[in-house]
Amino acid sequence: MKKLYLFVFLLIPAVSFAQNADSAWFVNNYIKKEVMIPMRDGAKLFTSVYMPKNASQKHPILITRTPYSCYPYGDAYKAYWRSFMMAYCREGYIMVTQDIRGRWMSEGKFEVVRPFNPNKKSNKDIDEASDTYDTIDWLVKNIKGNNGKAGVTGISFPGFYATMAALSGHPALVAVSPQAPVTDRFFGDDDHHNGVLFLMDAFDFHVGYGFSQPRPQPTKKPAKTYQFTNRDNYDYYLRMGALPNFTRVAGDSLEFWNNMMNHPNLDAWWKARDARSGIKNVKPAMLVVGGLFDAEDNYGAWNTYQALVKQSPKTSSKLVVGPWYHGQWASSNGTHLGNINFDSNTATWYTQNIEIPFFNYYLLGKGSIDSIKKATIFFSGENKWRTFDEWPLKTAVQTPVYLREGGKLSFQQVQTLRPAFDSYVSDPAKPVPYAENVHFNRTREYMTDDQRFAARRPDVLVYEMEVLDKDITIGGPVTADLLVDISGTDADFVVKLIDVFPEDAGTNPDTKYPMGGYQMLVRGDIMRGRYRNSFEKPEAFTPGKTEHVKFTMPDVAHTFKKGHKVMVQVQSSWFPLADRNPQQFVDIYHAKDSDFVKETINIYQNQSKVVLPVIE
Repeated sequence: MKKLYLFVFLLIPAVSFAQNADSAWFVNNYIKKEVMIPMRDGAKLFTSVYMPKNASQKHPILITRTPYSCYPYGDAYKAYWRSFMMAYCREGYIMVTQDIRGRWMSEGKFEVVRPFNPNKKSNKDIDEASDTYDTIDWLVKNIKGNNGKAGVTGISFPGFYATMAALSGHPALVAVSPQAPVTDRFFGDDDHHNGVLFLMDAFDFHVGYGFSQPRPQPTKKPAKTYQFTNRDNYDYYLRMGALPNFTRVAGDSLEFWNNMMNHPNLDAWWKARDARSGIKNVKPAMLVVGGLFDAEDNYGAWNTYQALVKQSPKTSSKLVVGPWYHGQWASSNGTHLGNINFDSNTATWYTQNIEIPFFNYYLLGKGSIDSIKKATIFFSGENKWRTFDEWPLKTAVQTPVYLREGGKLSFQQVQTLRPAFDSYVSDPAKPVPYAENVHFNRTREYMTDDQRFAARRPDVLVYEMEVLDKDITIGGPVTADLLVDISGTDADFVVKLIDVFPEDAGTNPDTKYPMGGYQMLVRGDIMRGRYRNSFEKPEAFTPGKTEHVKFTMPDVAHTFKKGHKVMVQVQSSWFPLADRNPQQFVDIYHAKDSDFVKETINIYQNQSKVVLPVIE
């Protein structure tokens, strides 16, 4: 996962000054200045500052702190005119981008997720919050013409730094927007889901893209990347085998990768890197943004917002989640994802009606945010925005749908004289693919992909409702609760919630894809069975013993329309999205190729269910 999309919209690449009105206006009305801002421990961070030439008024400061580079360096200008951020320039914002500590042209040592330190006692005690404090303090005191107000925004890892900025406590910081923020890389970001290594994303990002490569000295050059020899990701990752084979490729210098390999369970190391730990008594107004179909940081927005509500209730916090892939809201096109259309340009609507008014209100004192409710959520299926005074909704009715005999899915549970189950054989040598087509880079479209390819496999159980005679709308987290027994001592469980389109749905006019019978993935997630009772203390299964495997999937906002059907699929691999479970209770991160064995999985009918948060 190289986050190439982020490079497009966070770096906003430099170009020769194009001959158009916006670029000409920006070049004629802004001055660029590159500075090294000193931190309290002596390290200096490289910072690009774009300042309006207009001295007739005071200007607010909008900051993005990034590990992805302040590019372009030198005289070239960042092409703000190529994105919606030009609106801030037209308003006269001072635009600031900073290379975080230890990345690119900044001094200091980089840490992939630097823990927040709430007990700083000396200038040697630094974290991303203190670096933000020192940056804002320097900017307010040294950049002429500023109005003494600062905001911070960022997508993905810059979203994590935005969260940390909110914990800095600087009085000039009045508004922060963490967007798809990296939040908890054990439970739900792109390294892990519920303790399961998301192999393709983690390896490609830390090793392939070189994100975790050490950088002893400041540089303008990107890290050396790993050259993959096979462009079929399923084949490549399967041939690589057990995780120690990947670690040998990563090498000893990739500190974060090796730490992941040596911290398989939820422990103090992971807990210290949970961005939510310091979310208390947050002062600036918060606008948390995420995508329903974000393949990388879907967990972050929902859970950062929940932490604000629970741990910092006096903070003015707002949540916006649209039908987007990672960062799509910052693009010019939020009309569709893959084969699924949203009937409007949701990205432009968001920037014009939510984000720009939010920052203008707090940083310029301009306009109103009365129309921005606590939660603004787009519901796929019906393709409408809804607003709420809370999220998730206390009024949502937790409604179980039961996995029944004959592949049926029903709101009705049936009592039987003896337990019955459906079985499949999970073979690590032939894991269930996460997507149908041969490709290399992990797709973003898999979050809404047609699941018919998986439904045809013998190691995927399929449960389907009758055709709906009315709309059913769900909003909030979805819970999977399976009663299982297995022939081995460990297993993974993938549960997918799917919207089945009518047979007469026709063809997508843009992609030409047949939509009749389309099985749209609404939400899917994976659970490592050994963590069914505790993420801190994993437990082996006793072969043949029935046990519950229960886990919560990220929030859903979707309407199953009349004439559609609800489907649930259950499987035990999702490859190479998630690493393979050897299906023995061994240390997976240090397993041998010979540890992987076939296993029979039994899923009990009428006792296994998926709980849907049904709303009006």
